[in-house]
Amino acid sequence: MSAPTADSVRSEVRAWLADNWDETLSVSEWWSRLALSGYAAPTFAVEDFGKGYHRGLANIVSEELANAGAIGPPAGLGYLLTAPTIVSHGTREQKDDWLLRILDGRDAWCQLFSEPGAGSDLAGMQCKATKDGDEWIIEGQKVWTSTAQLTNLGMLIARTDPDAPKHAGITYFRFEMDQPGVTIRPLREMTGRALFNEVFIDGARVRDADILGGLNNGWAVANTTLAAERAGLGSGGSGAAGGAFPGPIAGNLDTPVTNHIGNRRGGGSGGGGGKGGLAGQLIGIAKEKEKNADPVLRQGLAQLWILQQIGRYTSLRMRGRGVSIGLPNVAKLMMSDMLRLHRDVATSIMGPDMMLYGDDAPTDGVVQEQVIFSPGPAIYGGTDQVQRNIIGERALGLPKEPDPFKGKPFKETPKNA
Repeated sequence: MSAPTADSVRSEVRAWLADNWDETLSVSEWWSRLALSGYAAPTFAVEDFGKGYHRGLANIVSEELANAGAIGPPAGLGYLLTAPTIVSHGTREQKDDWLLRILDGRDAWCQLFSEPGAGSDLAGMQCKATKDGDEWIIEGQKVWTSTAQLTNLGMLIARTDPDAPKHAGITYFRFEMDQPGVTIRPLREMTGRALFNEVFIDGARVRDADILGGLNNGWAVANTTLAAERAGLGSGGSGAAGGAFPGPIAGNLDTPVTNHIGNRRGGGSGGGGGKGGLAGQLIGIAKEKEKNADPVLRQGLAQLWILQQIGRYTSLRMRGRGVSIGLPNVAKLMMSDMLRLHRDVATSIMGPDMMLYGDDAPTDGVVQEQVIFSPGPAIYGGTDQVQRNIIGERALGLPKEPDPFKGKPFKETPKNA
Protein backbone atom coordinates (compact mmCIF):
# COMPACT_ATOMS: atom_id res chain seq x y z
CA MET A 1 0.00 0.00 0.00
CA SER A 2 1.38 3.40 -0.97
CA ALA A 3 2.02 6.03 1.69
CA PRO A 4 -0.78 8.57 2.13
CA THR A 5 -0.28 11.95 0.52
CA ALA A 6 -1.92 15.30 1.12
CA ASP A 7 -4.12 14.83 -1.94
CA SER A 8 -5.12 11.25 -1.10
CA VAL A 9 -5.95 12.12 2.51
CA ARG A 10 -8.01 15.12 1.44
CA SER A 11 -9.99 13.00 -1.01
CA GLU A 12 -10.55 10.21 1.50
CA VAL A 13 -11.72 12.58 4.24
CA ARG A 14 -14.09 14.37 1.87
CA ALA A 15 -15.58 11.06 0.76
CA TRP A 16 -15.95 9.88 4.35
CA LEU A 17 -17.61 13.13 5.41
CA ALA A 18 -20.02 12.94 2.49
CA ASP A 19 -21.16 9.55 3.75
CA ASN A 20 -21.08 10.23 7.52
CA TRP A 21 -21.55 13.89 8.45
CA ASP A 22 -25.22 14.40 9.19
CA GLU A 23 -26.64 17.45 10.96
CA THR A 24 -29.51 15.37 12.36
CA LEU A 25 -27.11 13.33 14.52
CA SER A 26 -26.62 13.82 18.23
CA VAL A 27 -23.16 14.77 19.47
CA SER A 28 -22.69 11.26 20.88
CA GLU A 29 -23.62 9.60 17.59
CA TRP A 30 -21.29 11.85 15.60
CA TRP A 31 -18.33 11.41 17.96
CA SER A 32 -18.77 7.64 17.85
CA ARG A 33 -18.51 7.70 14.06
CA LEU A 34 -15.55 10.07 14.17
CA ALA A 35 -13.66 8.01 16.76
CA LEU A 36 -14.11 4.68 14.99
CA SER A 37 -13.06 6.21 11.67
CA GLY A 38 -9.65 7.21 13.02
CA TYR A 39 -10.22 10.87 12.16
CA ALA A 40 -10.80 11.97 15.77
CA ALA A 41 -7.08 11.50 16.54
CA PRO A 42 -5.40 10.91 13.17
CA THR A 43 -1.83 11.10 14.56
CA PHE A 44 -2.43 8.03 16.73
CA ALA A 45 -1.54 4.60 15.36
CA VAL A 46 -4.26 2.61 13.61
CA GLU A 47 -4.43 0.14 16.51
CA ASP A 48 -4.99 3.14 18.83
CA PHE A 49 -8.05 4.42 16.92
CA GLY A 50 -6.00 6.72 14.69
CA LYS A 51 -4.62 6.84 11.17
CA GLY A 52 -0.87 7.00 11.80
CA TYR A 53 -0.66 10.39 10.07
CA HIS A 54 2.05 12.95 10.68
CA ARG A 55 0.99 16.41 11.82
CA GLY A 56 0.74 17.85 8.33
CA LEU A 57 -1.76 15.21 7.21
CA ALA A 58 -3.66 15.56 10.50
CA ASN A 59 -4.05 19.28 9.79
CA ILE A 60 -5.68 18.38 6.47
CA VAL A 61 -8.24 16.29 8.36
CA SER A 62 -9.01 19.31 10.55
CA GLU A 63 -9.33 21.55 7.50
CA GLU A 64 -11.79 19.21 5.85
CA LEU A 65 -13.87 18.89 9.01
CA ALA A 66 -14.07 22.69 9.08
CA ASN A 67 -14.89 22.93 5.38
CA ALA A 68 -17.76 20.47 5.85
CA GLY A 69 -19.10 22.45 8.82
CA ALA A 70 -18.60 19.42 11.09
CA ILE A 71 -17.81 19.75 14.77
CA GLY A 72 -14.42 18.49 15.83
CA PRO A 73 -13.44 15.82 18.35
CA PRO A 74 -14.30 16.26 22.04
CA ALA A 75 -12.94 19.35 23.73
CA GLY A 76 -11.20 19.23 27.09
CA LEU A 77 -8.16 17.72 28.76
CA GLY A 78 -9.09 14.10 28.12
CA TYR A 79 -8.47 14.58 24.40
CA LEU A 80 -5.55 17.01 24.82
CA LEU A 81 -3.62 15.33 27.66
CA THR A 82 -4.96 11.95 28.78
CA ALA A 83 -5.31 10.34 25.37
CA PRO A 84 -1.67 10.81 24.27
CA THR A 85 -0.54 9.67 27.74
CA ILE A 86 -2.58 6.47 27.44
CA VAL A 87 -1.15 5.90 23.96
CA SER A 88 2.39 6.13 25.38
CA HIS A 89 1.95 4.21 28.65
CA GLY A 90 -1.32 2.28 28.61
CA THR A 91 -1.81 -1.46 28.35
CA ARG A 92 -3.75 -2.84 25.41
CA GLU A 93 -6.80 -3.25 27.64
CA GLN A 94 -6.57 0.34 28.90
CA LYS A 95 -6.23 1.67 25.35
CA ASP A 96 -9.20 -0.31 24.09
CA ASP A 97 -11.42 0.96 26.91
CA TRP A 98 -10.13 4.28 28.26
CA LEU A 99 -8.88 5.68 24.97
CA LEU A 100 -12.02 4.99 22.97
CA ARG A 101 -14.21 6.49 25.70
CA ILE A 102 -12.21 9.72 25.43
CA LEU A 103 -12.34 9.90 21.65
CA ASP A 104 -16.09 9.24 21.47
CA GLY A 105 -16.82 11.68 24.29
CA ARG A 106 -18.24 9.34 26.91
CA ASP A 107 -15.66 10.42 29.50
CA ALA A 108 -14.36 13.86 30.49
CA TRP A 109 -11.08 14.16 32.39
CA CYS A 110 -9.41 16.80 34.57
CA GLN A 111 -5.78 17.05 35.67
CA LEU A 112 -5.12 16.46 39.38
CA PHE A 113 -1.44 17.46 39.52
CA SER A 114 -0.73 20.81 41.24
CA GLU A 115 -1.06 21.25 44.99
CA PRO A 116 -0.94 24.32 47.27
CA GLY A 117 2.70 23.49 48.12
CA ALA A 118 3.66 21.87 44.82
CA GLY A 119 3.13 23.96 41.71
CA SER A 120 6.37 24.74 39.90
CA ASP A 121 8.03 22.08 42.09
CA LEU A 122 5.49 19.44 41.12
CA ALA A 123 7.61 16.54 42.39
CA GLY A 124 7.20 17.99 45.89
CA MET A 125 3.55 16.91 45.92
CA GLN A 126 2.28 15.31 49.13
CA CYS A 127 -1.08 13.78 48.13
CA LYS A 128 -0.68 10.17 49.22
CA ALA A 129 -2.11 6.81 48.22
CA THR A 130 -2.14 4.04 50.83
CA LYS A 131 -2.54 0.40 49.78
CA ASP A 132 -5.68 -1.37 50.98
CA GLY A 133 -6.07 -4.80 49.37
CA ASP A 134 -6.49 -4.32 45.63
CA GLU A 135 -7.37 -0.65 46.15
CA TRP A 136 -5.63 2.56 47.20
CA ILE A 137 -6.98 5.15 49.65
CA ILE A 138 -6.25 8.72 48.54
CA GLU A 139 -5.70 11.65 50.91
CA GLY A 140 -4.69 15.14 49.85
CA GLN A 141 -5.56 18.39 48.10
CA LYS A 142 -5.17 19.52 44.50
CA VAL A 143 -5.54 23.04 43.13
CA TRP A 144 -5.86 24.94 39.80
CA THR A 145 -7.83 21.99 38.45
CA SER A 146 -9.46 23.14 35.22
CA THR A 147 -13.07 22.03 34.54
CA ALA A 148 -13.10 19.66 37.56
CA GLN A 149 -16.79 20.44 38.06
CA LEU A 150 -17.61 19.06 34.58
CA THR A 151 -15.56 15.86 34.62
CA ASN A 152 -16.21 12.32 35.76
CA LEU A 153 -12.55 11.23 35.71
CA GLY A 154 -9.20 12.71 36.69
CA MET A 155 -5.50 12.18 35.98
CA LEU A 156 -4.24 11.83 39.55
CA ILE A 157 -0.63 11.64 40.68
CA ALA A 158 -0.13 10.58 44.29
CA ARG A 159 2.81 9.49 46.40
CA THR A 160 2.82 5.73 46.91
CA ASP A 161 6.30 5.31 48.41
CA PRO A 162 7.55 8.05 50.78
CA ASP A 163 10.76 6.08 51.34
CA ALA A 164 11.75 6.59 47.68
CA PRO A 165 13.51 9.75 46.43
CA LYS A 166 11.45 12.82 45.56
CA HIS A 167 10.87 12.04 41.87
CA ALA A 168 10.31 8.34 42.53
CA GLY A 169 7.56 6.76 44.55
CA ILE A 170 4.86 8.63 42.58
CA THR A 171 2.07 6.75 40.79
CA TYR A 172 -0.33 7.93 38.09
CA PHE A 173 -3.97 6.87 38.57
CA ARG A 174 -7.24 7.01 36.68
CA PHE A 175 -9.41 8.61 39.35
CA GLU A 176 -13.22 8.67 39.56
CA MET A 177 -14.38 12.17 40.46
CA ASP A 178 -18.00 11.29 41.29
CA GLN A 179 -17.36 9.27 44.47
CA PRO A 180 -17.56 9.91 48.23
CA GLY A 181 -14.58 11.77 49.63
CA VAL A 182 -14.19 14.21 46.72
CA THR A 183 -15.08 17.89 47.22
CA ILE A 184 -14.73 20.45 44.40
CA ARG A 185 -14.64 24.17 45.12
CA PRO A 186 -14.45 26.78 42.32
CA LEU A 187 -11.77 29.48 42.26
CA ARG A 188 -13.08 32.75 40.82
CA GLU A 189 -10.76 34.55 38.38
CA MET A 190 -10.59 38.28 37.75
CA THR A 191 -12.54 37.62 34.54
CA GLY A 192 -15.49 36.72 36.77
CA ARG A 193 -15.42 33.10 35.61
CA ALA A 194 -14.36 30.00 37.53
CA LEU A 195 -12.34 27.88 35.12
CA PHE A 196 -10.13 26.55 37.92
CA ASN A 197 -11.01 24.64 41.08
CA GLU A 198 -9.48 23.25 44.23
CA VAL A 199 -10.19 19.58 44.90
CA PHE A 200 -10.15 18.03 48.37
CA ILE A 201 -9.71 14.25 48.54
CA ASP A 202 -10.53 12.52 51.83
CA GLY A 203 -10.57 8.73 51.75
CA ALA A 204 -11.51 8.34 48.07
CA ARG A 205 -10.43 5.11 46.39
CA VAL A 206 -8.81 3.82 43.21
CA ARG A 207 -8.18 0.28 42.06
CA ASP A 208 -4.88 -1.38 41.13
CA ALA A 209 -6.30 -1.68 37.62
CA ASP A 210 -6.51 2.13 37.47
CA ILE A 211 -2.72 2.58 37.60
CA LEU A 212 -1.31 3.93 34.34
CA GLY A 213 2.31 3.23 33.48
CA GLY A 214 3.21 1.06 36.46
CA LEU A 215 3.53 1.44 40.22
CA ASN A 216 5.94 4.21 41.31
CA ASN A 217 6.56 5.22 37.68
CA GLY A 218 4.18 8.17 37.81
CA TRP A 219 6.80 10.88 37.29
CA ALA A 220 7.69 9.54 33.84
CA VAL A 221 4.01 9.21 32.94
CA ALA A 222 3.25 12.73 34.24
CA ASN A 223 6.03 14.16 32.07
CA THR A 224 4.31 12.70 29.01
CA THR A 225 1.12 14.50 30.07
CA LEU A 226 3.01 17.76 30.65
CA ALA A 227 4.70 17.55 27.24
CA ALA A 228 1.29 17.06 25.61
CA GLU A 229 -0.06 20.00 27.60
CA ARG A 230 2.68 22.37 26.49
CA ALA A 231 2.48 21.21 22.89
CA GLY A 232 -1.30 21.63 22.92
CA LEU A 233 -1.23 25.07 24.53
CA GLY A 234 1.31 26.22 21.97
CA SER A 235 -0.39 24.81 18.88
CA GLY A 236 -4.00 26.07 18.96
CA GLY A 237 -7.30 24.28 18.51
CA SER A 238 -8.39 21.56 16.13
CA GLY A 239 -9.49 23.98 13.44
CA ALA A 240 -12.87 22.30 13.13
CA ALA A 241 -16.05 24.31 12.73
CA GLY A 242 -17.14 23.83 16.33
CA GLY A 243 -16.86 21.70 19.40
CA ALA A 244 -18.53 20.49 22.56
CA PHE A 245 -17.41 19.45 26.02
CA PRO A 246 -17.66 15.67 26.56
CA GLY A 247 -18.74 13.42 29.41
CA PRO A 248 -21.96 12.70 31.29
CA ILE A 249 -21.97 15.87 33.43
CA ALA A 250 -21.72 18.61 30.77
CA GLY A 251 -24.98 17.41 29.20
CA ASN A 252 -23.93 17.75 25.56
CA LEU A 253 -23.92 14.12 24.41
CA ASP A 254 -27.62 13.89 23.56
CA THR A 255 -27.87 17.37 22.03
CA PRO A 256 -27.95 17.95 18.23
CA VAL A 257 -24.58 18.58 16.60
CA THR A 258 -26.04 21.77 15.14
CA ASN A 259 -26.12 23.27 18.65
CA HIS A 260 -22.33 23.30 18.70
CA ILE A 261 -21.35 24.41 15.22
CA GLY A 262 -19.41 27.66 15.54
CA ASN A 263 -18.56 27.22 19.23
CA ARG A 264 -15.10 28.63 19.84
CA ARG A 265 -12.51 25.99 20.69
CA GLY A 266 -9.60 26.62 23.00
CA GLY A 267 -6.51 28.07 21.34
CA GLY A 268 -2.81 28.54 21.81
CA SER A 269 -0.40 30.34 19.56
CA GLY A 270 -2.67 29.87 16.59
CA GLY A 271 -6.12 30.23 18.10
CA GLY A 272 -8.38 32.52 19.96
CA GLY A 273 -9.50 35.05 17.43
CA GLY A 274 -11.56 33.29 14.83
CA LYS A 275 -10.42 33.50 11.23
CA GLY A 276 -6.93 34.96 11.08
CA GLY A 277 -6.33 34.29 14.77
CA LEU A 278 -5.58 37.06 17.22
CA ALA A 279 -3.77 39.19 14.64
CA GLY A 280 -6.71 38.99 12.22
CA GLN A 281 -9.08 39.90 15.03
CA LEU A 282 -7.17 43.09 15.89
CA ILE A 283 -6.56 44.07 12.27
CA GLY A 284 -10.31 44.06 11.73
CA ILE A 285 -10.91 46.20 14.83
CA ALA A 286 -8.14 48.62 13.81
CA LYS A 287 -9.82 49.09 10.43
CA GLU A 288 -13.20 49.69 12.04
CA LYS A 289 -11.70 52.34 14.31
CA GLU A 290 -9.66 53.81 11.42
CA LYS A 291 -6.42 53.26 13.30
CA ASN A 292 -4.89 50.90 10.76
CA ALA A 293 -2.70 53.70 9.35
CA ASP A 294 -0.98 54.38 12.68
CA PRO A 295 2.66 53.30 12.13
CA VAL A 296 3.20 52.18 15.73
CA LEU A 297 0.04 50.08 15.74
CA ARG A 298 0.90 48.63 12.34
CA GLN A 299 4.28 47.57 13.71
CA GLY A 300 2.62 45.85 16.67
CA LEU A 301 0.08 44.11 14.43
CA ALA A 302 2.85 42.93 12.12
CA GLN A 303 4.83 41.56 15.04
CA LEU A 304 1.73 39.78 16.36
CA TRP A 305 1.05 38.24 12.95
CA ILE A 306 4.68 37.08 12.70
CA LEU A 307 4.55 35.44 16.14
CA GLN A 308 1.31 33.74 15.16
CA GLN A 309 2.88 32.32 11.99
CA ILE A 310 5.97 31.13 13.86
CA GLY A 311 3.66 29.41 16.32
CA ARG A 312 1.84 27.74 13.45
CA TYR A 313 5.10 26.54 11.89
CA THR A 314 6.29 25.25 15.25
CA SER A 315 3.03 23.35 15.55
CA LEU A 316 3.64 21.75 12.16
CA ARG A 317 7.07 20.60 13.33
CA MET A 318 5.60 18.78 16.31
CA ARG A 319 4.54 15.29 15.41
CA GLY A 320 1.80 13.50 17.29
CA ARG A 321 4.39 11.35 19.05
CA GLY A 322 8.13 11.54 19.47
CA VAL A 323 8.13 15.31 19.87
CA SER A 324 11.64 16.75 20.14
CA ILE A 325 12.77 17.55 23.68
CA GLY A 326 12.16 21.21 24.44
CA LEU A 327 9.99 21.99 21.42
CA PRO A 328 6.66 21.95 23.34
CA ASN A 329 8.27 24.25 25.90
CA VAL A 330 9.34 26.65 23.16
CA ALA A 331 5.78 26.61 21.79
CA LYS A 332 4.37 27.31 25.25
CA LEU A 333 6.76 30.26 25.72
CA MET A 334 5.84 31.71 22.33
CA MET A 335 2.16 31.46 23.21
CA SER A 336 2.75 33.47 26.40
CA ASP A 337 4.73 36.10 24.47
CA MET A 338 2.03 36.35 21.83
CA LEU A 339 -0.78 36.83 24.32
CA ARG A 340 1.16 39.56 26.13
CA LEU A 341 1.74 41.35 22.82
CA HIS A 342 -1.94 40.92 21.93
CA ARG A 343 -2.82 42.54 25.26
CA ASP A 344 -0.61 45.57 24.56
CA VAL A 345 -1.72 46.07 20.96
CA ALA A 346 -5.40 45.50 21.77
CA THR A 347 -5.27 48.06 24.55
CA SER A 348 -3.73 50.64 22.20
CA ILE A 349 -6.37 50.03 19.54
CA MET A 350 -9.38 49.93 21.86
CA GLY A 351 -8.38 52.98 23.92
CA PRO A 352 -11.02 54.00 26.51
CA ASP A 353 -13.33 51.21 25.26
CA MET A 354 -11.00 48.75 27.00
CA MET A 355 -12.40 49.97 30.33
CA LEU A 356 -15.84 48.60 29.44
CA TYR A 357 -16.70 44.96 30.11
CA GLY A 358 -19.43 42.47 29.38
CA ASP A 359 -21.91 42.00 26.55
CA ASP A 360 -22.59 45.73 26.20
CA ALA A 361 -18.92 46.56 25.57
CA PRO A 362 -17.43 46.88 22.07
CA THR A 363 -16.60 43.44 20.58
CA ASP A 364 -19.18 42.09 23.09
CA GLY A 365 -16.40 42.15 25.67
CA VAL A 366 -14.43 39.37 23.94
CA VAL A 367 -11.21 41.36 23.54
CA GLN A 368 -11.56 42.82 27.02
CA GLU A 369 -11.82 39.35 28.54
CA GLN A 370 -8.83 38.13 26.52
CA VAL A 371 -6.77 41.02 27.86
CA ILE A 372 -7.81 40.38 31.47
CA PHE A 373 -7.05 36.68 31.09
CA SER A 374 -3.67 37.25 29.39
CA PRO A 375 -1.46 36.82 32.52
CA GLY A 376 -2.84 33.31 33.09
CA PRO A 377 -1.12 31.34 30.30
CA ALA A 378 2.32 32.45 31.53
CA ILE A 379 1.51 30.66 34.80
CA TYR A 380 -0.64 27.60 34.09
CA GLY A 381 0.85 24.57 32.37
CA GLY A 382 4.20 25.48 33.96
CA THR A 383 5.40 29.05 34.36
CA ASP A 384 7.59 30.73 31.76
CA GLN A 385 10.54 30.34 34.15
CA VAL A 386 9.93 26.58 34.39
CA GLN A 387 9.80 26.32 30.59
CA ARG A 388 13.16 28.09 30.30
CA ASN A 389 14.70 25.79 32.90
CA ILE A 390 13.48 22.72 31.00
CA ILE A 391 14.80 24.05 27.68
CA GLY A 392 18.15 24.87 29.26
CA GLU A 393 18.62 21.58 31.07
CA ARG A 394 16.98 19.01 28.80
CA ALA A 395 17.37 20.53 25.34
CA LEU A 396 20.60 22.57 25.63
CA GLY A 397 22.37 20.37 28.19
CA LEU A 398 23.07 23.15 30.66
CA PRO A 399 23.88 22.06 34.25
CA LYS A 400 21.03 21.71 36.73
CA GLU A 401 20.88 23.65 39.96
CA PRO A 402 22.65 21.81 42.82
CA ASP A 403 20.29 19.67 44.90
CA PRO A 404 21.77 18.56 48.23
CA PHE A 405 18.76 16.29 48.82
CA LYS A 406 18.97 14.39 45.53
CA GLY A 407 18.53 10.67 46.14
CA LYS A 408 17.28 11.14 49.69
CA PRO A 409 13.94 9.56 50.71
CA PHE A 410 11.09 11.99 50.18
CA LYS A 411 10.07 11.79 53.82
CA GLU A 412 13.48 13.20 54.76
CA THR A 413 13.35 16.04 52.23
CA PRO A 414 12.39 19.53 53.49
CA LYS A 415 8.97 20.50 52.18
CA ASN A 416 8.37 23.72 50.24
CA ALA A 417 12.13 24.34 50.23
